[in-house]
Amino acid sequence: MQLNQLHSNWGATKARKRIGRGIGSGKGKTAGKGHKGQWARSGVSFRGFEGGQMPLQRRLPKRGFIQPNRVEYAIINLADIQRAIDTKKLDHSAEISIDTLVQAKLLKKNRPLRVLAKGVIKTAVKIAAVHVTEAAQKAIEKAGGSVTIIALKALDKASENVK
Repeated sequence: MQLNQLHSNWGATKARKRIGRGIGSGKGKTAGKGHKGQWARSGVSFRGFEGGQMPLQRRLPKRGFIQPNRVEYAIINLADIQRAIDTKKLDHSAEISIDTLVQAKLLKKNRPLRVLAKGVIKTAVKIAAVHVTEAAQKAIEKAGGSVTIIALKALDKASENVK
């Protein structure tokens, strides 16, 4: 076998449609665009345009409200923390904060930390977070750990110093 004898299987490739190459091709003359009109012209594409009818996105009512000054939290569960300790991504003797979780690549963004109680924690850990649910706090303290609540304003001042 030689290079000039190689070819793909029959039906594996499909020839592209060559438009505007003479009337005998079946897609010649107007190239499948019809005569005149908006869509026969080049550079015209109205996204969501429905020919003068009120577009769908304008017919539907606006719903909901997004608070402009909302706080977006970085959320982590107790099961995720325990798994990270078991796989040696986190050191259980050091305090676990948002910075250590970002360094361990458990969280992507440096946001205020919120700890949730999904899962079980067996190791005694020290956690510093903006918000910890009651169930998570009880589970951490039952395992022999401690929880430190950080004020959100103190966190904002610290992030301003970093910038």
